[in-house]
Amino acid sequence: MDAAMVTALAALVAGVAAAAAAMYGSRGAARAAREGTAVTGLNNLADQLQEERQDLREQLSTLRTDLAARELEIARLRLLVQQMGGTP
Repeated sequence: MDAAMVTALAALVAGVAAAAAAMYGSRGAARAAREGTAVTGLNNLADQLQEERQDLREQLSTLRTDLAARELEIARLRLLVQQMGGTP
C-alpha cells in the first residue's frame, strides 16, 4: 500500500468513527433531554400538590371555625330551652 491508499483508508475510518460518535452523542443528548423533562414534570406536579394541600388546609380551617360557631349556637339554644323550663 502506498501513502495515498493509507490516507484514504484513514479518512474513511475517521468518517465512520465520527458518524458513530455523533449517533452515540445524539442518543445521550436525547436521553438527557427526556430525563430533564421528567424531572421538570415531577417538580411541577410536586408544586401543584403542595398548592392543593395548602388550599385544602385553608378550607379545613374555615370548616372547623364554622363547626365551632354552630356548636356554640347549639349550646346557647339548649341553655335558652332549659331556662324556659324545657328539656333539651
